[in-house]
Amino acid sequence: MRSVSVVPVLALTLVAAAFSCAGDGNSTAVSATDGATDPTKDGGTTAEIDATPTDPSTGPAPGYAEGKCAIPAGAGLEDTSNPRTVVGDGTAASCTSEAVVAAVAKGGVITFNCGAAPITIALKETAKIFNDTGPKVVIDGGGKVTLSGGGKNRILYMNTCDEKQKWTTSHCQDQDSPLLTIQNMTFVDGYAGGTDLAAGGGAIYARGGRLRVVNSRFFGNRCEAGGQDVGGGAIRAFSQSQNLPVYVVKSTFGGRAGLGNLGSNGGALSSIGVSFTVLNSLFTHNEATGSGANPAKPGTPGGGNGGAIANDGNTYTLDICGSHFADNHANEGGGAIFFVSNDRTGHLKIADSLLERNKSAGFETQGYPGIFVLAAEAPTIKNSVLTP
Repeated sequence: MRSVSVVPVLALTLVAAAFSCAGDGNSTAVSATDGATDPTKDGGTTAEIDATPTDPSTGPAPGYAEGKCAIPAGAGLEDTSNPRTVVGDGTAASCTSEAVVAAVAKGGVITFNCGAAPITIALKETAKIFNDTGPKVVIDGGGKVTLSGGGKNRILYMNTCDEKQKWTTSHCQDQDSPLLTIQNMTFVDGYAGGTDLAAGGGAIYARGGRLRVVNSRFFGNRCEAGGQDVGGGAIRAFSQSQNLPVYVVKSTFGGRAGLGNLGSNGGALSSIGVSFTVLNSLFTHNEATGSGANPAKPGTPGGGNGGAIANDGNTYTLDICGSHFADNHANEGGGAIFFVSNDRTGHLKIADSLLERNKSAGFETQGYPGIFVLAAEAPTIKNSVLTP
């Protein structure tokens, strides 16, 4: 990989506090009953959704080919040799929305037998994980299965604090399961409307337990287009067990024009108080579509931060290695990455990565093209290239 190279660009002078998220960023800002609002079927503002289904065959393979960072124990593929449920009987016709929803509700290891050809399964409703079906829930598409929200449904929902999905402990915000692993899958055209903290995550919403995404692709997923706190066109995460990170490994978000993920903040990934470790992954053409930043300027809906990733909270870390961010766009701050640690105890680390052509239309941190950061210290940049 190329040696360290950070190309400075002109940035706006900012009052730091003006761009920290509402509240203190702690996961407790989301009440235990927020799941009951369940913004998984309302479709949000349908006028903003492209009616043309995304063709996953036009998208690139999962991951950044030049990413060579080591995968730590517990971040790679799960064993699927003994599935609890196999969706399908070998024919495409047997791989239905109803079969997927039922399999996810049963939990455990889920695989697919839909025939030799790649298949897209359009979900008529959100597939929801029940918190007592683990501890491990693994969904493995074998590199051939795409789940689609059809532009109107969130695809996958996990929430340990949603009573409808069964409370299994007295401390739902910090429990060690379900351990959800998504691997060898593609998610397209997911949509989650609404602007409260239980919204966001057009493809995946995960609160509590642990989330891991490996060797997977995300195209054309969306959440609400405006709102100061909502985010995660593809993935929204809260309250991971023991504050351990969400792993995103060898995965692709966008990859070419027309396939990017969109949301008010964090076109691809969004979280509050959650650490992410992103390894050997590709983020291109994702967009933060909101305007007015956070808190929202008068007359605006708010948002527009973090074209690819928007993280907020207190003590947490975004650790990126072996990844490529290009042609992402934020209407406000951080064309590639928006990282705010409200009490300045968080850490942003980037190694062996390339960030280029990530447009921050409003503001970014001087000397770090495509990034806005408020943290314990300046970002740690190692063996990476950042260019406008």
